[in-house]
Amino acid sequence: MDKPITVLYVEDDEDIRDVAELALEGDDFVLLTCECGDVALEKAALSSPDLLLLDVMMPDMDGPTTLRHLREMPHLERTPAIFMTAKVQPSEIKSYHECGAIGVISKPFDPMLLADEIKKIMERRSV
Repeated sequence: MDKPITVLYVEDDEDIRDVAELALEGDDFVLLTCECGDVALEKAALSSPDLLLLDVMMPDMDGPTTLRHLREMPHLERTPAIFMTAKVQPSEIKSYHECGAIGVISKPFDPMLLADEIKKIMERRSV
């Protein structure tokens, strides 16, 4: 990997956010961390992330709604998105793909494997 992947990461649960930040800190990822959809929209307007990593269930604006608003920004129309959620029934996963996600990471996730899981999903997309 040449340059780090800049990730716009949206997660309302502070503990989960902290674990993911620790799991992804390092040479491969730069995180733009947001605690809600509104903050994500503000940060996204001022940045060009390589990946959108979104929690599905959040108060006020859920992940799919946040993604829909992010897609309205011309520079993020084609930015890959991955949802992180405990809701991983086949019909739910299908609906995440239908709203534009390239992958789904189930919660609880293994912090030791999170970075590799994200990379694998992105590699599958670029094949």
